[in-house]
Formats: sequence, structure tokens, C-alpha cells
Amino acid sequence: MSIRGAVQGVGFRPFVYRLAAEMSLPGWVINSAAGVIVEVEGRPETLREFLVRLERERPPRAVVHGLEPCWLDPVGFERFEIRHSEGGERRTLILPDIAPCDDCLRELRDPADRRYRYPFVNCTNCGPRFTIIEGLPYDRPLTTMKRFRMCPACQAEYDDPRDRRFHAQPNACPACGPRLQLWAPDGRCLYEADEALRYAANAISQGLIVAVKGLGGFHLVVDARHDAAIERLREAKGREEKPFAVMVAGVDAARHECEVGALEARLLASPEAPIVLMDRRRGGSIAAAVAPRNPTLGLMLPSTPLHHLLLAELQHPVVATSGNRADETICTDEREALARLAGLADLFLVHDRPIARHADDSIVRVVLGRELLLRRARGYAPLPIGLAGTTAARGDEAPSVLGVGAHLKNTVAISVGEAVFVSQHIGDLETPQTNEAFERVIADLERMYQVSRSRVACDLHPDYLSTAYARAAGTPAIGVQHHVAHVLSCMAENEQEPPLLGVAWDGNGFGEDGRIWGGEWFEVAASGVRRVASLSPFGLPGGDAAVRDARRSAAALLFALHGGAALAMDDLAPIASLPPIERRTLRTMLERGLNTPLTSSAGRLFDGVASLLNLRHRVAYEGQAAIELEWAARGGRPGCTYPFVIHEGREFPPGERDEAPALVDWQPMLEALIADLRAGAPAADLARRFHDTLAEMIVAVASRQGLERVVLSGGCFQNRCLTERAVTRLREAGFRPFWHQRIPPNDGGIALGQVVAAAWGMGTQR
Repeated sequence: MSIRGAVQGVGFRPFVYRLAAEMSLPGWVINSAAGVIVEVEGRPETLREFLVRLERERPPRAVVHGLEPCWLDPVGFERFEIRHSEGGERRTLILPDIAPCDDCLRELRDPADRRYRYPFVNCTNCGPRFTIIEGLPYDRPLTTMKRFRMCPACQAEYDDPRDRRFHAQPNACPACGPRLQLWAPDGRCLYEADEALRYAANAISQGLIVAVKGLGGFHLVVDARHDAAIERLREAKGREEKPFAVMVAGVDAARHECEVGALEARLLASPEAPIVLMDRRRGGSIAAAVAPRNPTLGLMLPSTPLHHLLLAELQHPVVATSGNRADETICTDEREALARLAGLADLFLVHDRPIARHADDSIVRVVLGRELLLRRARGYAPLPIGLAGTTAARGDEAPSVLGVGAHLKNTVAISVGEAVFVSQHIGDLETPQTNEAFERVIADLERMYQVSRSRVACDLHPDYLSTAYARAAGTPAIGVQHHVAHVLSCMAENEQEPPLLGVAWDGNGFGEDGRIWGGEWFEVAASGVRRVASLSPFGLPGGDAAVRDARRSAAALLFALHGGAALAMDDLAPIASLPPIERRTLRTMLERGLNTPLTSSAGRLFDGVASLLNLRHRVAYEGQAAIELEWAARGGRPGCTYPFVIHEGREFPPGERDEAPALVDWQPMLEALIADLRAGAPAADLARRFHDTLAEMIVAVASRQGLERVVLSGGCFQNRCLTERAVTRLREAGFRPFWHQRIPPNDGGIALGQVVAAAWGMGTQR
């Protein structure tokens, strides 16, 4: 039989060996590039029981996507054996890196164990996978562990099918495995092994910044209680206000700092070990500088034995942020780190196990009682999303398609048969380092799965680096509208097919009409995608400058209501904070349309309202104004919603063009909000009403279109208040809403949507 799925590196072969031995079935099991292949001989009823138990009792980290039995004539096997791996077509799943299991942690803490305080302890149930694999099948010679020859004790474990380290490819111990060193900024080795770890911990407690090499790259680690060290890290890293992630020793330590529900606790302690966003508790030990003016914190538990040892030594939480400078990719090599982090890190805690590919920490928050992934990397990537029921249902051959993603929060994706493998988070394509990583990840996926792309799907934006890559790729380039890709990614993740209504709200995306879209509704049918509604457009003075200055969005919204007189409304915070010369400049730009593109962006609507409520005028990181508006809304009282109007689209002569989309007019809402503001209503209540009104807009368009299923995607649906209210109201109105879980709603999901569009024939050849 052939078994497909995540069945390599999880103890599947020794499990099969033990099960066959228990049932007295001779035969063999082998890893192949397509999964695991098993042959057993026995009585038919015994073999049927073997098949049932194989699925029911599989190892905890194994995922079986397909089990295909084939009944053959017996050949007379004498015993059951585990054979060496074979090559073939690359279709097996590569597992993500897995946090230490309880058995390995017990050994790590047991003075009598030979792996006591060894920072690289692992077994088939845990440890590095994705970041050490260099090729398939997953065997030690095709990993970065090939340079470490196992000692007799480790080799005996590796060769024993009854041992949990049977064919654990990273298997090692202090006698034969990777070693730890503490380096000075000039690369001199100061200390080794356990002494290196103890001195690193002491340096962190004294307020120094230590670069720590982990699974998928470096962390920059400082004492999370030490304001001065955190401010120094901010200045050196070029990270003015964006919150830092914090690592704590365990769930109990997390409860001291945050409100930890049952699902948050499960996520923290899960094998994926992501950063979990939670509400901050009063009286915690974490310094305010970690997340300035922020009611939430991002906490994670140690994801490696090294981090467990470090936190146990420190006995306090630490900031553990990506080892890079602003807009760069995470460092993965110690020599590279010495150069790129020069002047930033005081010491370097390194090891000699090479990292085959970078993987940042994943970020997740709980929404509507389930996880919502905001950044997909360590622990989750590169597990695939299935295309079964889409391409397969159409009877197509499903040629390989590469999706190159967007410009911000870039990921890439490639289809292999009916699966789409979505890469780890790459980042914003703003620097040479990130651009190199982008091309490296593409080459990596194609090499690992030995696929040759037939098409490249890309964004419509002509200036995106990813779009330029697609144009120069030498294969047909398929353009996919940004927000259509959002909707299709959510459909694919939720295994939904047309017809349905898609809602895509975000900061901006290049529209098919050349304008900046960002507040869109689409009807997705088997024949294609049609834009059926949009938020009313408004001018965006300065274009990208308005993204950094929320007052510009506020001025544009006011201008739409009151014309040039809006720039004299000194009683409103955004206007009052603008210098007179800047007011005059903005008025001229808006009146004449100078460098003022039209946009339907929901993200810029959030920004403008946040500025009107005097919550945030200047933005230090992406989405900051909208995030602070959500925080305010969480403290607001529920009440009435604001009015809005839907203007029906215009009809065009048959054959000339489709019906124009309906316009959802937010102006009545804004007028009512400003009236409440001038009447002295609390900002929190106004923020709450704003969110509730947006949810009503979604329901109103859904009712207009009459499609039962509604998918919600785009960066605005990272907002818990908006998503929860929209889903609740859609359900109350009789609709079936779907939203993201394991694929980010932000631009990290665009590549998946691009591949789906190309597979469905919904893109445009460029």
C-alpha cells in the first residue's frame, strides 16, 4: 500500500514495524519520495484489521492524506523489516519544525540522563524538520545533520525500530552532535557548551543584547523587564513603536502577564509554539517599552531545547525578536549575523548546525473560538492546502503553477498535483536581502519537489518586484487582481467552491480600473469573478504618504463631505493638528486631484476615523491606526449603528461592459459619527458603532446578492472586533460565513489565491 501525507520524520515506519510485529505480519516498510510504502502478508481478515489500526493508531504528528491498498499474491516474506529509502517523484509532505516533546524535555532536565542540558535533544516526535532538510526523501544524508557522525550510543537508537529515536534524522548527543559557543562581536569564541549558555543568560540579565541562533534563524534577546535595554534595541533595530514578541518559560508564566484562555493555553503549548496575541494583565513584570500604549502582548513558549535552557537559567521573560534590522530577512548563519547585526548585538550565542532555510516565528490570535494565523512560518509552513474538488473536479491535469505573492508580507506558493505548498513568511520586498530570500525560497520549493512551473501567477500591480519577477520568468505570466486573490485564498482554505460572495477589505491593492481598491465585494461563479459592490471612493492626498499620516485620510473623508471648507474645521483633531501651510497644500491637492489617487480602501477609512477620534495621527508601523481604533472599540458600549446608503450600479449597453458595481456610501455614517463626536460622546462608543456599522454594510450587500455563503478576507479581517461582529451578524441574517484559520487574511495569503485563480482560469494572461 502507498501512504501519502505527513508520514516522514514522525516515527511512522517504526510504528508500522511494531504494529506488524504485534500482529505477526511479515513484510517491509520504506520511505519514498511519494510517502511511505508498506507490504505485508497474512490472512485477509488480519490484513483488514491492520489497515484499520494503521489509520486509527498512527503517531501523533502523522497526517495521512491518502492510503491506497492494493491486494497482491503472496511472495513468502519471512519477517518484517524496515528498508532503506528510495527516490521517485517528490509528493511527500515536509513537516514543519516541531517544539520539544515532553519525553525530550524530561531528558533535558534529568541529571542522570546522557542528554542532560544538551541544547539539541530531539526524537521522531519533535525537533527540526523544515529548516534542516536539503532534499527528499527525508533521510540524514539529505539534511544539514549529515556533517555530524553519530556515536555508537546514538547509532544504536537510530537503528532500533523499538526506540523513539529510530531514524530520527537530527539525532545527536553531547558526544557527537552540534555544539554551542558564545562569541564576541568580532567572532572570537569566549565560552563553549553549557558555560556559553550560562554566560549568555548572565549577560541578558545585565541588560545586554544577545543574538541567539535558533531553528530558523537568530533571535535578538533582551531582558523583557529592562526598559533601557529594550529602548536600545528599538533604536538599533530601527523599530520605533511596533510591539516586540516576548518569550516566557511556560503557560503559568504567561498567565502572570496576560489573560490566557483555554485555547490560548493550548496554542502556547502546542508543537507549533507560535507567538499568541493576548490581552495584557495589570501587575505583570514585562516593561511598558515592549509594547508601548498597547493593551495586548505577543507571548510564546520556547520552541527549542536551547531556549528552554535559557529561560530556565534566566527565570524571567525575555524579548525574543527576529534577528534582523528593519525590513530585512532574519539572519540564519553566524558569520552573516556578525556582519548584519554589528553594532546591534553585544554577544552571539551560536551553534554549528547549519540552517537550510529561514523560518520566522508564526503569529496567531484567537477569534471566534478558534485560531487565526497572522504570520505563517515556523510550525506551520510548508504544509499544503488541497486543491481537490477544484482542478481535480474539472478533470484537468493540474500543471504546476507558481504564485509569487504580493509586495508586503510576501509568501510564495507552488502547486504540486492537487496540493499547494505555501512558503514560510518572507517579508516586505523592500531590501536586497528580502528580494534575495524571495528568489531563494522559490528555487528551494521547486528543487525540493522537482517541479517545473508551467505558469507564474502574479499581482496586477505593475511596480511590484514579484510582478517583475513573473514577467521575466520565461513562462506565461497570469495576472490576478489583488482582492480576488484574497477571496480565492479563503475559499481554498475552507474547501469552498463557487457560487458565493467574497468580501475583501484591506489597505490597498491595484484595481482592474487602475484605481486603488480595498473595500470590495465579489460574486464568485464557476464562470469567473465579478465585482458587485465597493466602498465609495475618496481621494488619497499624497498616495503612500497618507498610509504614514492618518490625518491625510481624515482630511480626504471630510473633504468628501464638505469640500474645501473641511480644511478649516479646527474643532476636529486631525485638522487642528495640521500646520496652516499643510492644510492649504492638502486643500489644493484634493480640489485639483494633484497626486491624489481615488481609493475605495477600507484600511484608509479605518485610518481616517482613528484620526478623527484623536486616537492616532502618525503611523509608526503598518496598520497602527486601525489597530488602535479596534482597541478603543473593545471598550465601547453596544448601541445603534450609523446610517449608510447603497447606490445601485449603472447599466451599460449589452456587450460593452458588465454592470458597474454598487457603491456602499459611508458618508451618512461619517456625518453621524462627527455629530456624536462634537456632542462629546466617548471615543470608545463611536469606535464600537463604526465597527458595527461596517458589519451591517457586509450583511446589506450579502442580502442584495442573495448568496448563502460569504467568505471574509483581507488585512482588515485581522481585526477581531470586525470579524466577530461580521460573522455574528451574517449568521443571524441566515448566511454561512467563512474566514481564515491557517492561512493569513493579510497579504501572506495572496500567493495561494493566485495559484487557485490560475488553476481555475480566473486570471488574465499578461
